[in-house]
Amino acid sequence: MRTFSLLAVALLAPLVPAQDRPPLAPADAKKAFLKLLDRPRVPPDPKLDGPAATANGLTYQAWSFASEAKADGTTERVPVLTVRPEKVPGNMPAVIVLHGTGGTKEGVASWLEEFARKGVVGVAIDARYHGARSGGAKGSAAYVAAITKAWQTPAGRPHEHPIYYDTVWDLWRLVDVIRAGPAVDADRVGMLGISMGGIQTWLAASVDDRVAVAAPLIGVQSFRWSLDNDRWQGRARSVQAAHDAAARDLGEPAVNRRVCRELWGKVIPGVTTDFDCPNLIRLFAPRPLFVANGADDPNCPVEGARLAVAAARDEYAKAGAADRFDARIADGVAHQVTAEHRAAAIAFCVKWLTR
Repeated sequence: MRTFSLLAVALLAPLVPAQDRPPLAPADAKKAFLKLLDRPRVPPDPKLDGPAATANGLTYQAWSFASEAKADGTTERVPVLTVRPEKVPGNMPAVIVLHGTGGTKEGVASWLEEFARKGVVGVAIDARYHGARSGGAKGSAAYVAAITKAWQTPAGRPHEHPIYYDTVWDLWRLVDVIRAGPAVDADRVGMLGISMGGIQTWLAASVDDRVAVAAPLIGVQSFRWSLDNDRWQGRARSVQAAHDAAARDLGEPAVNRRVCRELWGKVIPGVTTDFDCPNLIRLFAPRPLFVANGADDPNCPVEGARLAVAAARDEYAKAGAADRFDARIADGVAHQVTAEHRAAAIAFCVKWLTR
């Protein structure tokens, strides 16, 4: 079970409310985020889940690794799916592909296959409380239940952080494992995520210098902007039942800005301040970064996304690496990855990982 150290809590509890002060400088936010999510490490203990399967020149392997020891004495294991060319020409680059809310690693298999056909190993995991980690629940039901449980944990008691943060920890440990493996070039590991996976991508990759290339898709936004401008509705709807439970607990007749602020502040602390995208995304420069959003996306309001894009563009210009940043916003598109953006994101990752 995830717990915060007293120091980490102190980092998030300054003398003035977090929402009323400027965010930490990006470098300091990076240190705070790494400390906040830190927990005792366990040996990865990678295990194959049966023999590999080969079809149409590609090899598929399911496996898992250990990411943390939980308070109940169990070990959190992360299910993984890897797709690579049948004939591996030495160490290859790899891209971790992350699914959205209610999705699974199998649901992004076509992305893994496309990367593999282009000479890049495709790797996917099930996020916390998704897929093989859902306990048999369908879609996002287990995820919503875990969020509600974390929210309802009495103040002062340890609780999990199933929205983004615990999966970000898993991603850092996954990078450990695949970099140590025999088939992947440790210096050429990328990360691409869709929706929830896009948020996990910019959270995980911005503070992890080992990630050489990143492509957060329909995930870049500003949580702070959404709250300040009363545009939180799309994000809340993605896990509506958890927000409904928080509203009832707070005595509110319906989900509103206060409910979002309280729920997010407890389960994803700092995401509207120090760890918001416009602050953390700066840290990715000068590594290659691809961003794609829809102009009409209710989950990631374009005004907040533009704040993050502008922050990144400024940082890349300062680093003399403007050619390594590609941001695209599709007019008339809501919360979906267009075919054009998908092709461009894959091409971007392949270009920078294979040059």
